[in-house]
Amino acid sequence: MSIENKSIGVFIDGGYFAKINEDLQDNLSTNINISGLFSFIRSEIVRRHGLALDECFITEAHYFRGRYRAHDASNKHLLLLERKFEDTLIENDVVFHYKHLREIQKDGEVTVIEKGIDVWFALEAYELSVFRDFDYVVLITGDADHEMLVKKLKALKTDVILLTWNVTNESSTSKLLREEACTHIEISKLLEEDKDLLRKICR
Repeated sequence: MSIENKSIGVFIDGGYFAKINEDLQDNLSTNINISGLFSFIRSEIVRRHGLALDECFITEAHYFRGRYRAHDASNKHLLLLERKFEDTLIENDVVFHYKHLREIQKDGEVTVIEKGIDVWFALEAYELSVFRDFDYVVLITGDADHEMLVKKLKALKTDVILLTWNVTNESSTSKLLREEACTHIEISKLLEEDKDLLRKICR
């Protein structure tokens, strides 16, 4: 009897992901290892749903973020750092989606504007879920704006998993988002039970 493989689509809110890494660097001197994180996602879905590891695969992963134009990134000494991170995304078959950041000066202060990323994230996640027919969609975000995306994905009969990591007490995830998702995985809570998990998903 043939076993039907289960597909996982992963969608990463780059701003949220960067904030996790900043908190990890500041508090634990470490960063997320994307390969380790993806292995954790697979194994956690397998564990929670009684599947076999060889029948459950991440078939697509997407990363969304605003970023500076090349000239601005170079002036801010960010270009090499960004390219090295992109190399990591490529090595793990993650499709990256970028929109340019804008800086607005007002009263002597510079404000960085990131426009349209949340909408793009939601549209791509929904559209790809329709066409790829993922069994599971993992959203790595804490943004309340994605509550309606979760509702729409659930209407497709897709199992929606919200993956968050509140590294510090100041970190927060939208209560509406947590309650709407089929499953909410908070990594900080799992670390209380499995101290070795940090080594597996960070570098």
